[in-house]
Amino acid sequence: MTDVAIVGIGMHRFGRTDGVSGRAQAVHAAREALRDAGLRFSDLRFGFGGSHSAGDADTLVSELGLTGLPFINVANGCATGGSALIAADAAIRSGQHDLGIVIGFDKHPRGAFNTDPAEHGIGAWYGETGLMVTTQFFGMKIQRYLHDTGIDPAVLATIAEKAFRNGARNPMAWRRKEISAAEIAAAPMISHPLTQYMYCSPGEGAVALVLCRADRAREYTGRPVLLRSAAFRSRRYGSFEVFAPWLAAERADSPTVEASRAAFEAAGIDPSEVDVAQVQDTESGAELMHLAETGLCAHGEQEKLIADGDTELDGRLPVNTDGGCIANGEPIGASGLRQVYENVLQLRGAAGAHQVPGEPRVGFTHVYGAPGISACTVLTR
Repeated sequence: MTDVAIVGIGMHRFGRTDGVSGRAQAVHAAREALRDAGLRFSDLRFGFGGSHSAGDADTLVSELGLTGLPFINVANGCATGGSALIAADAAIRSGQHDLGIVIGFDKHPRGAFNTDPAEHGIGAWYGETGLMVTTQFFGMKIQRYLHDTGIDPAVLATIAEKAFRNGARNPMAWRRKEISAAEIAAAPMISHPLTQYMYCSPGEGAVALVLCRADRAREYTGRPVLLRSAAFRSRRYGSFEVFAPWLAAERADSPTVEASRAAFEAAGIDPSEVDVAQVQDTESGAELMHLAETGLCAHGEQEKLIADGDTELDGRLPVNTDGGCIANGEPIGASGLRQVYENVLQLRGAAGAHQVPGEPRVGFTHVYGAPGISACTVLTR
């Protein structure tokens, strides 16, 4: 088994880009990643990619190059990008291929995601109660978590304030205006205790990564970043997850717990060694819960961690340094790859105004989505 390196990264700015298709954004990101690695599309041996609403990734070869390479579509909800990355990682580690590309992109219509319960094996009643609108589910989940841990709900506004502050420093982010915690807390209530500015929005954007065998990385870049591990897990019986229409009598861990543990074990790295982390923040409560579920802290410790400034750019454990989903929005196919893109920038020391100090060496990413799935990575330089 060979190690894997990321040698090229490319991105199309997240947000709303009227008149530019999701496919065009994907092509832009791919060409940027190839340029970053000093490669042509004809040099690549494989591709994996996916989108929820903007078309089939394999058809991007019409613009990038009809070279005959195997390009496989990946669809796995919010973990589409993470799953494509895991597939690419396996292709290189197994020795099947030595150089390829991963592309995630999307262009969602305005408004909330419109999902049919039948697509998830759920009766129409689940949609009729309003729970297919995930704002309600996340409101219920964080209410329960705050009750169980005794954490002050005021921390939810502080988390969102950090997201907008970091997003304001990130030229690729959608929301680039700082919003105070007081304004966030006073915004219209969407699903108690989560207000309007505590949620992310469906959006647009694209990310591409070029990966290769680690022993060849210096051929393409002077700043390779190692993909030490990538892990994916789905829910177990008893976990409380989005689009799960029942609760078991006994609770089970979230798939995030198992995915992050598997990623850290495969990398041979402890969560305490992480220098910069990107965790799913569909809304403020998600970041709060996932900090503990990923092993970055213990349950109940988040409030002090955040109050002490540890999750800020200059803190002990900077989290969602590019503004996360709250500031960037969530184009489903690209969201997980955005996190990896950001960590590569951070480990290269190339994140500009939102660069964390101290020359970070270990980065961690975590993405979560319906119907209870989680994908995590560990990166090092």
